[in-house]
Amino acid sequence: MKLMLVFGVLALAACAVAAPQKDVEVLEYEADNIGIGGYKFSYKLSDGTTRTEEAVVNNAGTDNESLSVRGSVSWVAPDGQTYTVNFVADENGFQPEGAHLPK
Repeated sequence: MKLMLVFGVLALAACAVAAPQKDVEVLEYEADNIGIGGYKFSYKLSDGTTRTEEAVVNNAGTDNESLSVRGSVSWVAPDGQTYTVNFVADENGFQPEGAHLPK
């Protein structure tokens, strides 16, 4: 499960790296990470990119312990369209969904 989560995040990062680079500023950033039981963060960039993510530990301390992550990422494509991907990553794998996913 953790491996699938990593691949999902890497895929999103690869899309961002493939886009033409320009100076981008962080407009907002919030994070809450105590290191146990989950985390959450969000940010907004000057190029219109936003991301939020929250994770919780399920069944902590048991053989069935797992991490459930929910979040979303939005960006403005070269065509001016804003795309948003909402995702869940849990024991069922990485599950993205979006109304305007590029093909």
